[in-house]
Amino acid sequence: MQLEAHAPSVPPSDSIPLPGLTEDPALTPVTPLTALTALDDAIENLGVPVPCRAYDPEVFFAESPADVEYAKSLCQTCPLVAACLAGAKERREPWGVWGGELFVQGVVVARKRPRGRPRKNPVAA
Repeated sequence: MQLEAHAPSVPPSDSIPLPGLTEDPALTPVTPLTALTALDDAIENLGVPVPCRAYDPEVFFAESPADVEYAKSLCQTCPLVAACLAGAKERREPWGVWGGELFVQGVVVARKRPRGRPRKNPVAA
């Protein structure tokens, strides 16, 4: 049995643009990838080194609470800290320090907790 080609019931229109081919940039949706590319372009055009490019990237994905606080302090010197944080929130970054804040599972958390269970009794100082 052969299948016959079925002509569409609505003729094609020249006035309806194909998806993804809009010419008006205001109508083009901003995807997380384009937002990240725009941030990269802003970093390149800034002309000064930013902490995430000047330091080891591992600092911004550290495990120890002290290292996370260090990474957050580095971000405070960056002129693009607000744009970085906004982009990370939009993309729901799964982990790391972005825009001076710590992300864990796509949510900003106040501080990194050390591994292990918390103590049941207070520590005698």
